[in-house]
Amino acid sequence: MSEETKLIKRKSDKSTTETAATNEEHEEKTPVEKAVKASQDAKSPKFGPMPSFKHQRVWSRIVVLIGLAIYIWYFATRTKMSNLGFQKDKHDLRGHVVICSSDYEQELSAYPQCFPKHCGRYISDKIVSESEMNILLNLAKEGSESEIALGGSDGGASILDLHSGALSYGTKFINIYSLEESKGIFTKGNLAVYKTVKEKVKAAVADLFGISTKVLYLTHPTFFSRLDNRDPKTEHDEYWQIHVDKDTYGSFFYTSLLYLTDYGVDFTGGRLIFLDGKSTKPFNVTLEPRKGRVAMFTSGAENVHFVERVKSGVRKIDLPL
Repeated sequence: MSEETKLIKRKSDKSTTETAATNEEHEEKTPVEKAVKASQDAKSPKFGPMPSFKHQRVWSRIVVLIGLAIYIWYFATRTKMSNLGFQKDKHDLRGHVVICSSDYEQELSAYPQCFPKHCGRYISDKIVSESEMNILLNLAKEGSESEIALGGSDGGASILDLHSGALSYGTKFINIYSLEESKGIFTKGNLAVYKTVKEKVKAAVADLFGISTKVLYLTHPTFFSRLDNRDPKTEHDEYWQIHVDKDTYGSFFYTSLLYLTDYGVDFTGGRLIFLDGKSTKPFNVTLEPRKGRVAMFTSGAENVHFVERVKSGVRKIDLPL
């Protein structure tokens, strides 16, 4: 064999040996090693390294801290709210006890027989029957129609006081009982139903707060109200002002309201909102009016509240009892 042939054979043997060694290296890799290599390949950016800038880590932390601060501020300062009763739900009785205000307790101390076993706020959808409800609603509508025919209030709140006969007219009041049109509205039958409903509500209030019906009396004002979204013309039209019934009406110790229309059906806005907690950490308890629903609560500062301004439709008619 010539020297040239021997040299070619040695090169061929060397190449075969290197190929075999390479194959052995690939075959010797374990599944774990292959997985690690695949993971490393996947982490490599497809289109090159990500852009970076000076102090990138510091600025990233600042952005996160700002976002966290905004989140904490939003949930710490926003008004929290719960619902005493949705319009869509019907309740036999629903409510809760609240701590009586000191002013309320002090004034009631002169009338121990009127002192409640506790202060609170409640609703019931079973006190007034459907037939009674319809009669009162028709009575309220007829009174309201008489008011509209006469012009009604120029602002967003009109009332008809059943006791005094005061009827909203422009920016003042007139006596509806002096009008010929009123004779067909306040019939003996209608007034008898009103009296029956009044006694039912009085019994419910007495039972809830642990007092005798004999010491409860219907006080003034007792009126049908009609609220809409018109701009106010007098202070009486600003029905959305925050207030305490005991301070506003003087003779009130217990407040009851009979709703004759439905929130979300006949009107939007117009919810009754109780303000609990401190002004820095407010907590609202909201009540949505429902046809036939009676709301009952103690009239002191423990139940400071307001009526949300009506956004659309007509919120008619509430009947304080």
